[in-house]
Amino acid sequence: MTRHAQSERLLLCDELDRLGPDRPTLCEGWDTRDLAAHLVIREGRPDLAVGTILPFLHARLEREQHRMAQGDYSALVGRVRQGAPAWNPMSHPKVDELTNLVEYFVHHEDVRRAQADWEPRDLPAALQAKLWSALRRSARLMFRKSATGIVLIGEGQGRYAAKLPDQHGTVILRGTPAELVLYAYGRKDVARVELEGDADDIAALQQAELGIS
Repeated sequence: MTRHAQSERLLLCDELDRLGPDRPTLCEGWDTRDLAAHLVIREGRPDLAVGTILPFLHARLEREQHRMAQGDYSALVGRVRQGAPAWNPMSHPKVDELTNLVEYFVHHEDVRRAQADWEPRDLPAALQAKLWSALRRSARLMFRKSATGIVLIGEGQGRYAAKLPDQHGTVILRGTPAELVLYAYGRKDVARVELEGDADDIAALQQAELGIS
């Protein structure tokens, strides 16, 4: 089995090592050290990670993530590179591929595209296909706050109706699966996606909050 999630993890870690701890990312308020700390907590500290969904624990999560981010940066990136601990189901290759591919792809691009000289990568067809499958599974959640209907057309993959229209008409999004994933996960400003539809509908989609939050 090709482990695309593992590949994206290692490429991200290479980029984190290359850039150092204080470079910007597309995650609001986070530099590279904060992003590395987030990933360590996500896989290794469920007692803290639960703060992403339980508001009364969010302050503790932020405090501990900040503390971790101020530590040894190289060691922190090394922990990300090692992957999930053995007790975490995400340490198993199939679970890792299912749960971490989009996580590490998006965060890899969060680091790359926050730098001034970024260019889109030429991704293998197999990775694009995996990203398309992942997007189809998550698209209704990602676009749930959009008032428009959503139709995704993935280059080389086909068409997927992700959401029925609500207060507005339907907007068609065209692009490679990779770019559509970035758009769906809220990276609209850097995702190279073509939007087709009524101007008012496109404006409504552009203003919508997309992603998990």
